[in-house]
Amino acid sequence: MPDDDVPLTGQVKDKLIRTKERWAEEGRLLTGTTADPERDRLPPGQTLVKDWPVLDLGVQPDVSKAKFRLRVEGLVENRLAYDWDGFMALPQSEMVVDIHCVTQWSRYYNRFEGVKVADILALARPKPEARFVSLTCYDGYTTNLSLEDFAGADVMFAHAWEGQPLTRQHGGPVRLVLPKLYFWKSPKWITRVELLAADRPGFWEVRGYHNRGDPWMEERYG
Repeated sequence: MPDDDVPLTGQVKDKLIRTKERWAEEGRLLTGTTADPERDRLPPGQTLVKDWPVLDLGVQPDVSKAKFRLRVEGLVENRLAYDWDGFMALPQSEMVVDIHCVTQWSRYYNRFEGVKVADILALARPKPEARFVSLTCYDGYTTNLSLEDFAGADVMFAHAWEGQPLTRQHGGPVRLVLPKLYFWKSPKWITRVELLAADRPGFWEVRGYHNRGDPWMEERYG
């Protein structure tokens, strides 16, 4: 976490966090069913929306392009560090994907632009023992992924949505987009990627939420 950022704990809305912890304890929204993403576009228990709801922990850091840094470190052959110009000089890609939030909404046909994670990993060159990833954001939020999920062909460090720069409320200037998992696994305001040999559960994972978060398996809580 950058030195000038305040830790998440004590800064966020404790009531909101406790409410979401209670959802995990109660199994809120669980239908007890599963689905096949090859056949079923809408995961179990989800409701289709046309807007893009804003969810955060009561903190929306103001990360200017001048301040932005993205670091990739840990178990890699080449540690990477990009400022905004360096990030934008990387190969740019576009994808249209559906997104699914654990709070029950799904939104179809989202056009994101950014840098594919696979392209950055090709430069970083993960070491053979790297199996997991820890992601840290400018607000102190963390989440964890398997390296296999993180390296998927449809995973992106996105800086634009529907042809416009990502707004601050949606994680701009850069957020992760990993469409096959619930969207808490696609953190906003990302600044650090650390490759690990052992898993390191993040903010929600240690508060009752599933370690992976597959929407079609209804992995809301764990």
